[in-house]
Amino acid sequence: MSKFVVEAIARDDQGKGASRRLRLTGLVPGVVYGGETPVSISMVNKDLAKLITDDSFFSSILTLKIDGKEELVIIKDLQRHPAKPAILHVDFQRVIETSKIKIIVPLHFANFEQSTASKESGKFAVESNSVEILCLPASLPETLTVDMSEVEGGQTLHMSDIVLPEGIEIVALRRGEKHNQSIGYVYSPRSAK
Repeated sequence: MSKFVVEAIARDDQGKGASRRLRLTGLVPGVVYGGETPVSISMVNKDLAKLITDDSFFSSILTLKIDGKEELVIIKDLQRHPAKPAILHVDFQRVIETSKIKIIVPLHFANFEQSTASKESGKFAVESNSVEILCLPASLPETLTVDMSEVEGGQTLHMSDIVLPEGIEIVALRRGEKHNQSIGYVYSPRSAK
């Protein structure tokens, strides 16, 4: 189910001092939540840094191997150092196949060049390139595609304009129409004089 595997080891030492000592040895502290008791873990920083270069890592179900035992998880939080290329801490959430998960997935805007707005020299400005969804793990899409072939000049696209696969809900839209945020708009560039 997962194309990403994160190797980790369980740890007993906790607190800021223990986390600092781990980081000095090239490890990243983390915690796994959900289902059972939370488990403190550590991972190799350079291995994790390689995995996070793929944007789909953050919107995928991951295989977490803790001392050889595999669990399915998603990333809930990842803290980076503000000035160095180092990961400071990672929170994972266990995935239960029968329970829905909330996760942020990227938006892919497609077919703008086929629209009348594009043919009239219109441009599209993206306001949001991701959206938080709720779905069962088996229904998790890598991305959500926004078909723009029918957009017109001056049109604003909202979350409700995203055609969702079956079993997927946008979290903000569950809160009502007031939360139907804009994801982008079509505009006409100023003509050069």
